[in-house]
Amino acid sequence: MRNSGFWWVIIGIMIVLDIYVYQAIKVVLPEHSPKTRLIIIVLYWLVSITVTGILVMMPFINFDNWPRGLRTYLFATTVGLFFAKLIVSIFLALDDIRRGGMWVIGKLFSNPSVEITQASDGITRSAFLSWLGLAAGSTLFGTLLYGFSNKYKYHINRIPLSFSNLPNAFKGLKIVHISDIHSGSFMDKKAVMHGIEKIMKEKPDLILFTGDLVNDRASEMTDYMDVFNQLKAPMGVYSTLGNHDYGDYVRWESQEAKHANLERLKAVHGELGWRLLMNEHIIFERGEDKIALLGIENWSAKGNFPKYGKLTEAHPGTEGLPFKILMSHDPSHWDAEVVPKYKDIDLMLSGHTHGMQFGVDLPGFKWSPVQYMYKQWAGLYENESQKLYVNRGYGFIGYPGRVGILPEITVITLG
Repeated sequence: MRNSGFWWVIIGIMIVLDIYVYQAIKVVLPEHSPKTRLIIIVLYWLVSITVTGILVMMPFINFDNWPRGLRTYLFATTVGLFFAKLIVSIFLALDDIRRGGMWVIGKLFSNPSVEITQASDGITRSAFLSWLGLAAGSTLFGTLLYGFSNKYKYHINRIPLSFSNLPNAFKGLKIVHISDIHSGSFMDKKAVMHGIEKIMKEKPDLILFTGDLVNDRASEMTDYMDVFNQLKAPMGVYSTLGNHDYGDYVRWESQEAKHANLERLKAVHGELGWRLLMNEHIIFERGEDKIALLGIENWSAKGNFPKYGKLTEAHPGTEGLPFKILMSHDPSHWDAEVVPKYKDIDLMLSGHTHGMQFGVDLPGFKWSPVQYMYKQWAGLYENESQKLYVNRGYGFIGYPGRVGILPEITVITLG
């Protein structure tokens, strides 16, 4: 298994966390009820040993051949337990700092009361911090479990956007923007179709998809071709590629196989009836008025993601047009290249972040851990006359759920 050393480090951390969190459980367990205490201890270690055992065995079994649903939920539950125990451990660490401080004070100032405590039972753990840590960790884990039920709850965000330079013939243009389908993660075809039906009820003039149709392989779309080919609009359906579409996260048997996968994925877009824009543009005309739609391959300002996109190829030929929309998967592209170099791009549409599928998303306030990596991560952003909209994603990857950040269908009306 590749990176086996790192894998064993992860397992070691899990074991340490199991032992550490057990210290808090011992503090809060009822002393007066030995039977209840025993049941809780047995259940705790049964779950911990089972999860650790699965992790230990994973390098020696063909995990990829397990049923996809089982793999997905097992992975998500394991990660959820890891972070829940990490949260508990933070509170325990604070308690250990408190206990260490008391010990030092006792030594430095010869506090008899502290010395007596140390001599008899030691400096005991705080039941309050133990309870607080366990409550925080349990709340996080419970929230992640609850989020499993939100992954197909498609939310429509209606965004009116005004531009002074938009030609009159295109005022009122209704665009549906979706992103990050990740078909390889889906497990409920009927639920996915429900989202498509919601899109079509909007009767959009134009549908734009900003990348990550699959997780890795073009074959992930096989069961969903008859779902996404239902997307139709009078002005067409246009798409771009995202970082996952290139198959960069798979160990291919050869470069030829990887190339064939990408070519097959490009063909899938066409079979769906979508026009895939590969560093190019198209021009829409209504009477004498014209606007341009540009679409580029993935371009990221973040070092871990590829720069395949070429605005230098997509932009030429649009200079004389009064209004331009750019589809670019990664929102970091906006600050890094679009704003400083292409002031005539009026609206950029992106996805990529998913809002991390976890956070708080309320009118007037939104928060997610992903904001510490991406300045623009969900919703509308503006820089003078230029606008960026970041879609929260139609699908999901890794964690099979959504907490606070629901899957999004964006309905943009230009005015």
